[in-house]
Amino acid sequence: MDLSEIIYRPGRVARIELNRPQYLNAQSWRLRNELDQAFDAAVADAQTGAIVISGVGGNFSAGHDINSPEDRAYRGQIGHARSDPKGIYDDLKEINVANTMRWRNVTKPTIAMVEGYCIFGGWMIAAAMDVLFAHRDAMFLPGQTQYFSVPWDIGAKRAKEILFEHRFMSAQECFDNGFVNRVFGDDLEAETIAYAERVADNYLDNPMAVETTKRTINHMLDSQGFSTGIEAAFESFAAMVGLVPRERTAPRKGGYARTDVARANFERSRTYIG
Repeated sequence: MDLSEIIYRPGRVARIELNRPQYLNAQSWRLRNELDQAFDAAVADAQTGAIVISGVGGNFSAGHDINSPEDRAYRGQIGHARSDPKGIYDDLKEINVANTMRWRNVTKPTIAMVEGYCIFGGWMIAAAMDVLFAHRDAMFLPGQTQYFSVPWDIGAKRAKEILFEHRFMSAQECFDNGFVNRVFGDDLEAETIAYAERVADNYLDNPMAVETTKRTINHMLDSQGFSTGIEAAFESFAAMVGLVPRERTAPRKGGYARTDVARANFERSRTYIG
């Protein structure tokens, strides 16, 4: 594989690392295309029993890359710099929904290891994994994104509360609301890999049992409307960004995610989330 924006390390526990630390691992189109390659490689490797995804440099991902020079150049090279409405729609769906659903349905167990920021598009990738472990200092910012799983991740009432206020969630709050499976301190990596090794043992001993368990749970969610809900939410997102005039928030004010607002609201809310 010719990879430049992720690191892929094969093994019993395959490691995928988002590698744009200069942008807090904001996700360019290249990075997301490379993720497809890495997941495909891990699935094809008969020696791999589990997959761990994380970020280089102390952050999981600050969301989508919305305008870096590198990303503009790459999109131009591969023909994704389109200006017609249908082209924009098709590209937006493929790079944010179709691929995230593919990662959600990867046949092997996937574990997200989150530290630092996990914002918008970062939440999307983490949400698509089977299990999520986080550092106690990790900060999560959900939003109405293209792959809008938040109501499924933390429940409808809590999703409304958080999104209406627009604020960060701590790792502990995400744990309390069922999005994060376990919270660790500086032993995050050791604990995550130890868990992944145990999962890999089970998978390599009996892959059909583990794969069937994963498919059955995903089918349960789909029977409740998960996939249909994701599709419908994307249509709403596409209409919102296409019909509502928007001004880009300056990077110094937190960019598209308005992280300055979310951070301030988080600090004000600490009195009731502990």
